[in-house]
Amino acid sequence: MRCEITVGDVLYQIEITPVANGPREKPATIWSCRLNGRESLVDGVRIGHNTVSLLLEGKSVEVRCEFTKERQQVFLNGTSYEVAVRDPRSLRSRKRTGSTGDGPQKLVASMPGKVMRILVREGDEILAGQGIIVVEAMKMQNEIRSSKAGTLKKLLAREGLNVNAGEVLAIVE
Repeated sequence: MRCEITVGDVLYQIEITPVANGPREKPATIWSCRLNGRESLVDGVRIGHNTVSLLLEGKSVEVRCEFTKERQQVFLNGTSYEVAVRDPRSLRSRKRTGSTGDGPQKLVASMPGKVMRILVREGDEILAGQGIIVVEAMKMQNEIRSSKAGTLKKLLAREGLNVNAGEVLAIVE
């Protein structure tokens, strides 16, 4: 997974790749994390809904994320940081699907994951920026939002469904 995170006026480029798996029934626990080109190994365990405990270079760090329509916050060991998280692939998909212009907008999964919640029903009126589907990927829950107002014409996802990157989950017209 690659993304860009802005904290204050500083832009960080992050790439996270699974390295080792935990027990068969659990997801990866050891990750290679490249931050602005510097690589570190991170051991992570999910300890709450939006909280993970990380072991980074011998130090324990608790990370909790709170993402709402108004703001995105990350708490590191209790200290709050307002952040902006962007997946570079999401910009390309918006251009391909015509989400800011006329016509239907296809909401796609930005990475492989599992559909955790459906927030709307087919036929519902949708506001620009409204959350449609929550997908869990790499121990993080990501809310997929519509970039335009309209009607949810087709819902292709269901709770519990495993999805692939680029898979169309819903269509807003």
